[in-house]
Amino acid sequence: MRDFSAVLSAINAFLWHEYVLYAIVGTGILFTIWSGFSQYWALKHGPAVVTGVYDDADDPGAINHFQALSAALSGTVGLGNIGGVALAIALGGPGAVFWMWVVGVLGMAIKLTEVTMSMLYRNTDDPDNPHGGPMYVAAKALERMDWPRLGRVIGVIFCISIITSTITGGNMFQAWNVGEITQSYFGVPTWMTGVVLAVAVGVVIIGGIKRIGKFTGTVVPLMVVAYLGGGFWVLAHNVGDIPEMLALIVSSAFSTSAATGAFIGGTVFFGFQIGMKRAIFSNEAGQGSSAMVHAAARTDEPVREGIVAGLEPFIDTIVVCTFTALIILSTGIWNRAPDLAFDGTPNFVRGDTGWMLEPTRVPGDDWFAGDSAFLIVSAFDNEQTGNALHKVSGIVTETPAGLYIEWLPFSSDVMPQPASDGYYRNYVGATLTAKAFDAVTPGLGKWIVTIATWLFGLSTMIAWSYYGEQAVVFMGGEKPVIVYKLVYCVLIIVATLGLVRTDADLDNVIGIGTGAVMFGNIPIIWMFGYQAMRAYKDYIARLRSGRMGPDHPAPRIDELLSGGDVKRS
Repeated sequence: MRDFSAVLSAINAFLWHEYVLYAIVGTGILFTIWSGFSQYWALKHGPAVVTGVYDDADDPGAINHFQALSAALSGTVGLGNIGGVALAIALGGPGAVFWMWVVGVLGMAIKLTEVTMSMLYRNTDDPDNPHGGPMYVAAKALERMDWPRLGRVIGVIFCISIITSTITGGNMFQAWNVGEITQSYFGVPTWMTGVVLAVAVGVVIIGGIKRIGKFTGTVVPLMVVAYLGGGFWVLAHNVGDIPEMLALIVSSAFSTSAATGAFIGGTVFFGFQIGMKRAIFSNEAGQGSSAMVHAAARTDEPVREGIVAGLEPFIDTIVVCTFTALIILSTGIWNRAPDLAFDGTPNFVRGDTGWMLEPTRVPGDDWFAGDSAFLIVSAFDNEQTGNALHKVSGIVTETPAGLYIEWLPFSSDVMPQPASDGYYRNYVGATLTAKAFDAVTPGLGKWIVTIATWLFGLSTMIAWSYYGEQAVVFMGGEKPVIVYKLVYCVLIIVATLGLVRTDADLDNVIGIGTGAVMFGNIPIIWMFGYQAMRAYKDYIARLRSGRMGPDHPAPRIDELLSGGDVKRS
């Protein structure tokens, strides 16, 4: 298990080198300036398009703008918001949230660009099952430049990267979080949760994009309302702390965060790095993933769907992620006191694999076998925290004598010394957010966040299965799709078998997937983004001059949800 974690960490470090982060930020700044701050039009014009006033049943595509946005948001507004934000704060501190905001704003321009590109080059040979995405952009654009083989190669590289991201962030991260929170609150073995999720996802994805669009168009608005409703209740109890928390987010973004309680500290760069990674994972800007589902939208104006897509990072990162961050920060769950006091000073002994700690007995009333825990120690200098603090991880196991924390070896040239007053339960991802809800009203997180986690996890896995499917279709046609779907469902179960245990492991898993797809997609944006910008400026010029406007009133809400407003007669 330690070797597996070390491999993940090494790959993650390579994919998220500081220069990679600078390239992503630079891409966002470039297209923000080039488009003349397209964020403005996304916020002004995008909502009107989503209401259906521009929908036309005669346009090519399979689903309306609202369903396309809902399907895309089902892949973004989800556990990245509940679990990803919690992970960002737990590792990078409050300052990580500020950098999530930065990526959210810049991501609006990136998302508009990549979706517009995909709409320009989508394949609508089958009008009820269109295909699109960065792979089609590379293949078709380079074919027109008489470089068809190069286009095919670049397209395949992207497909491999998106499948990697699908397996890790779109699938395993979701299933792991659902299994973890269900076990934490109800003691259900994670693998059982994996089986239920696999069956539920399989039932939906077999039906294709129309069933996916109908499912997400119904579930996403409901689950967001339920989550926000519970969250407002929490914030209402801590409303006086909100200004202080917002100030803490900003100040922590530009200074090293000191250790406090369960938080061991974080440097400015580490907070920047964590915030960037979690925001990109959450809103998917620069990944090219949601461009595939937007390609199914029924429209004859490529830029129009790009503007709708520009709303995603705003809704996902600026609104929902901030909401979750304020809940976690205002309740103090991120820097809580130890969950279990020391019964005698922990004594480390050097072993063959590192410093070892004797198993620690835990009470059996609210601890379960499989839970993770950690102990804060002082040892060598930690570049990520700016101090000498580290976490020693452990797993709760059941023995004939009761429940004990079995501690993992800790590698250090100096003997670690306990730096806290007790042991901490390792609330990773969505579980930390749920505990924040519980801090205000006991049991609120148990039900609201657990149910939201199930719905968010399901909708995200369903949306991402479609992204991987489009990559499979591009590389091998329709025949391998059924095999892909079966493997996808099996991997849901694999994710709940215990390979990921700590917040660092979780960060590595999703970091690898997100990093891989960025490497596959950003070069495509650089090569062909100018075409999206040319089309965007033409569209905005026509919109400004009044040469384009809605041709009919907004459809009824039931038609919008079901896609009835664009069904061909």
